[in-house]
Amino acid sequence: MQLPVIAIFDIGKTNKKLLLFDEQLKIVFEHADQFPETRDDDGFPCDDLEKLNNFVFESLRKVLSKSQFDLKGLNFTAYGASFVYIDDSGKPLSPLYNYLKPYPEELLEQFYSAYGGKTEFAKETASPVLGSLNSGMQLYRIKYERNDLLKQIRYALHLPQYLSFLISGKSCSDITSIGCHTNLWDFRKNNYHHWLQNEGLIDKLAPILPSDSVIKTNFEGYSFDVGIGLHDSSAALIPYLVNFKEAFLLISTGTWCISLNPFNASPLSTFELESDCLCYLHYEGKPVKASRLFAGNEHELELNRISQYFSKPKSRYEQMNFDSAFLNLLDQEEVYSGNDLASYASDAEAYHRLMIHIIKQQKISSELVIKGSNVKRIFVDGGFSKNSIYMNLLSIVFPEMEVFAASMAQSTAMGAALAIHHSFGNKNIPSDLIELKFYSAK
Repeated sequence: MQLPVIAIFDIGKTNKKLLLFDEQLKIVFEHADQFPETRDDDGFPCDDLEKLNNFVFESLRKVLSKSQFDLKGLNFTAYGASFVYIDDSGKPLSPLYNYLKPYPEELLEQFYSAYGGKTEFAKETASPVLGSLNSGMQLYRIKYERNDLLKQIRYALHLPQYLSFLISGKSCSDITSIGCHTNLWDFRKNNYHHWLQNEGLIDKLAPILPSDSVIKTNFEGYSFDVGIGLHDSSAALIPYLVNFKEAFLLISTGTWCISLNPFNASPLSTFELESDCLCYLHYEGKPVKASRLFAGNEHELELNRISQYFSKPKSRYEQMNFDSAFLNLLDQEEVYSGNDLASYASDAEAYHRLMIHIIKQQKISSELVIKGSNVKRIFVDGGFSKNSIYMNLLSIVFPEMEVFAASMAQSTAMGAALAIHHSFGNKNIPSDLIELKFYSAK
């Protein structure tokens, strides 16, 4: 007897994954790959679109050829801020330009001076000024630098929607990709920003479909539902929104620590925008106020220094328990300096100092989006959720909150699966998707 499954492609900058979920949303199959970047027409590194296409087709065929699985639905989640430009026949017209690509300063000035200035425009679109990371700016750049290319473009599809198009053949836009620091969406009017109409670019964006939409698709003789794809940060929030009705903050930790508050719809202030806050739109189209901290990156760099200086394996710090003897350091202004490791009595002191330094920044970052909402719970997922020192310190600096480490296998892919769970028919969503561990300041 075949096992009904939903397949999810989870496409990150480094890892490209395919996962199969059963009706209980347990992972029953996983396949991952990595491939080298290529270079765009200016010589800047970017994801290899041809290799990505092949990965999707070959992995899907592999699953369909396995007789033990009955594929009911397929969905995609991928990093945002990247467009694929397709012509009338659906063929990509350019490389998959990297969102880290430097943006021409004079074009930036031209854009913002035409549309009310950086501060006001950022407030309207909930998008800090980020150059290529504002994906709408990539389309604007093509208009002024590559008009020959612009004329051939039928649609600019964000990467998750392009991947969906590969299989379903249907071009569409999705609110989670549009609503993520793209400069495309006017959060005050809850519609596309008028600059797209002014510049004659609005028709380059495919029709918006609801995030839980599915397209009945026949692929090489197999019939199944295909979801329209989701932006990865928004997908990771879905399991929490499905499981918890009380207001919460989610701190999603990795290279970036992103504090996501789906219960704060107040407009972004100038101060919040300058402090690296932005808004997402989650899969039901509601705003999610978010703040970002580059803490995972800092942790990795400093961990290497501590490990080398004290000649200890990095794994030692992953297992290190919180030592309350170092709590008095919380009151110190200058807690940690990587240049001053010789002055610390032990590697445990150095590492605790590093974590206190990070948690102080985390408190400031998270408070920006907690303020003005009725949040009383904080969930932490990703790398730091397994770090005893981070979790204990977080509960200490937020004594009025219930603080939980949340663990869930592949939360981003899980969110994309939940969005099309109805492809299984009328099956109940399991209530035990997320494991929680409570941390108390006491």
